[in-house]
Amino acid sequence: MNDGHYMRAALSLARRGLGTVWPNPAVGCVLVNDGVVVGRGWTQPGGRPHGETEALGRAGALARGATAYVGLEPCAHHGKTPPCTDALIAAGVKRVVAAMEDPDPRVSGRGFAKLRDAGIAVETGLLAKEAAEINAGFLMRLAKGRPLVTLKLAATLDGKIATSSGESQWITGEAARNRAHLMRATNDAVVVGANTVIGDDPLLTCRLPGIETRNPVRIVFDGGLRVPLTAKLIAQAKLVPTWIVHRHGVDAARREAFRDCGVELIEASTTTTGEMDLAASFAELGKRGLTRVLVEGGSRFAGALLAADLVDRLAWFRAPSLLGGDAMPSVEAFGIAKLAEAPRFKRLSVEIVGDDLLETLTRAA
Repeated sequence: MNDGHYMRAALSLARRGLGTVWPNPAVGCVLVNDGVVVGRGWTQPGGRPHGETEALGRAGALARGATAYVGLEPCAHHGKTPPCTDALIAAGVKRVVAAMEDPDPRVSGRGFAKLRDAGIAVETGLLAKEAAEINAGFLMRLAKGRPLVTLKLAATLDGKIATSSGESQWITGEAARNRAHLMRATNDAVVVGANTVIGDDPLLTCRLPGIETRNPVRIVFDGGLRVPLTAKLIAQAKLVPTWIVHRHGVDAARREAFRDCGVELIEASTTTTGEMDLAASFAELGKRGLTRVLVEGGSRFAGALLAADLVDRLAWFRAPSLLGGDAMPSVEAFGIAKLAEAPRFKRLSVEIVGDDLLETLTRAA
């Protein structure tokens, strides 16, 4: 039996849930009996049913005596659904191969112990690194109390995102823009600053054929509620979840007007200088269950996030063009005086996307 083959299949299934299962992890499960796949499942939108339950339902009686391949330790606690360990035991599964232990304190080894107590063979650690990468956002929320933050930038070769007059559509080509829409679909939320909404009036939805309904929560950091009520994303706030993070003391009538439009308002803590506390604000997003957020701009907001050490990943689209020194930089100044102070990233991948290049990077250890 090729355990690695079936585990890769389970991890591939898990990816289908990214962006739709928060606050839960994205888990895939493959059931194999006598070398034949008898059931497959993955975490469903909203985080339930879990992948194991889905796979067992498809396998039916063929699950008895099967091996279950799962990307994460099966849950052993009662939440909104019964424990997956109970379902696996009741189905007569004889072996469970799991990529990694679930660090959630409600699980954290209890699932494995319960399976072993029932006489089921348990093996762990297969493709653990790959499994952790899929659920990096879930793990980040457990470890640091906030979602994984990916900063997406679309810039020229010299790092510019707009001309000196502010023209920015379109720096990159259609293929890159489609990839950016796919990124939205696989993140729980897309985040921008108020200037981006005021300047570009974006929808921030996923508009790829076939997955138009996989829209992330749209979040605007707008300290003074400056975004116009006529903005496209405000007009659609009752159709697509839309949150605005703002400072304390904003006019009550202004707040009520946004609520009437369907916007959820989040009051941010402020620093001693009166600025919104970004670290506390992203912790609040974590409390609300978000595990993966995609930040799409603009340059001032990008600089503020880097200064606050809140950028975990970079998704950097590079267009084969130049705009020169008078154009708008992709990241505004954020206080770096020495090279040793600069945040360092390491490349995860480099891809050609149409005429553009996509570099994906993660924070260096």
